[in-house]
This record gives sequence, C-alpha cells and structure tokens, in this order.
Amino acid sequence: MRYKKACITLSLASILVVLPAFCRTQDEPQLTPEQQRQFLLSAKVIRSKQLAQGVTNSFQLTLSDGVITHDAHFQSIEERKAFKQLERGGEINFADSYLYNLAAYELAGLLGLADMVPVAVGRKWEGKAGAMAWWVPTLMTEGKRQEKKIRPPDPETFNRAIYKVQVFTELIYDTDRWNPGNILIGKNWEVYMVDFTRAFRLYHTLQRPEKMARCSRELLEKLRALDGQVLAATVRNHLTELERTGIMKRRDKIVAHLDKLIAEKGEGAVLY
Repeated sequence: MRYKKACITLSLASILVVLPAFCRTQDEPQLTPEQQRQFLLSAKVIRSKQLAQGVTNSFQLTLSDGVITHDAHFQSIEERKAFKQLERGGEINFADSYLYNLAAYELAGLLGLADMVPVAVGRKWEGKAGAMAWWVPTLMTEGKRQEKKIRPPDPETFNRAIYKVQVFTELIYDTDRWNPGNILIGKNWEVYMVDFTRAFRLYHTLQRPEKMARCSRELLEKLRALDGQVLAATVRNHLTELERTGIMKRRDKIVAHLDKLIAEKGEGAVLY
C-alpha cells in the first residue's frame, strides 16, 4: 500500500514501532464479508482524507450507515499507456487501474484466500468510479516489521501466510507487491495484501519463481482446479481476455514449478 506513514507507538518484543495514525480504530464491526460489501456499497461518506504517500491519489474515507461507522480505502486511478518509463525501466502495455483491486479480491475468493484480501467493491464517489475496500486495523506493515527486525509470535504460521502471498503475487504478476507498505499485519498477526493497481500484467512468464519454496495443499489444489470459464465469469467486468489468459498461463507454470519441487524434495518439504 503506497500510502502508509508512521504515527502511533506500541511496545512489541521490546521494540518501539511507529504505526500509521489511521491504524487506531474503534472495535472492529463484526460483519460477514457480504455485510461488509453491502456497507461499502451503501453507507454514506461522512469524512475524507487524501493520503499523502503514493502516486495513485487514493483516499481514506469514513463511512456511516447510521449504526456502524467504519473507514474504507478508495482508489480511482485508471491509467493505461502503450509504453511508460518507470524508475525500474520502461514497461510496455503499462496499466495502473483500480479495476485490479476488484479483480484481486474476486480471484482470492476463488482460491480460498479471501481472508487475506480486504473486501472491495466498485463504487462512485464524487463523480469518480473507483474501488472501495474495507479498512483493516493493523499493527504495522511488513516493511516496518522487517526494518525493525520484529519476530512474529508464531513464525511458522506467519511464514506460511507469506508463502501464500508469494504464490498469489506470481499468479497475478503484481509488479508492486513487495512495496514495503503493500503487505499489512493485522492485530493478531494476520497477513493482508492490499493495493493491486499494478498487477495482472499480460506476461505468461513468472517474476520470481524461486520465491515459491512452499505452498499450502489447499491453495495448490485450488490452483489445479482453477477453470478458465469460471474465472471469466467472476472477473470479466474487471479484466480483459488477455489479462485472464495471462492468469491461466502463469497458473500452469506455478503448478509445474511446485510439482517439480515436490518431486525433488518430497511433499512434506514443500506442502503444508
């Protein structure tokens, strides 16, 4: 998430950690994902704040339906160019789109990863179409955790979540996933992925397959079972046919990569 800045202080593992001001939330409303979705679609925006960090001009919105008040993240960026020069080099078929936030949430649901991607809906605000996502309370970003060298209370569970992030990142070819602010750590050390506006490239190759050292059995089986027609029906309003084809081609390479690791190292060393 290209909009995180430090603000509050808490003690964790005897280290002072600086956290974003907007991490300080009241008790989280106990809503189902569908209830969160309906809230995001219908609740009234009562406050807004443009987030200073990042290039997508995103906003933190406070919504209320008269009973519940909660924050959301709103991105409306929609930029597509045949070629764009970036700091890391030029990119052909460049895209930076709020639609990818919606696609990522729907795809995560197909793969059993919905708990790692905040609920997101398409909605207009102040005349702009955009993606509105549920604001999750967090301890810190993964970038801040690494910077402060904070050890998770349950390293194995945390690392397993990061392995899922790595697989999902390859599947959607997210060129900005390892931005220090794009992985959030929840209050109970849940791992959340946010901000997908530079994902879903057209490439059929993988970025960093060596990072996919392990995978959950459930995720691998869901990858094997991912059906192109089901994918199209789920995300056709958000992704083009070429973008969907890229997902399926990369899925094949991810499965082949993991199968090779299993053959070389044994199932127990790769799957959990």
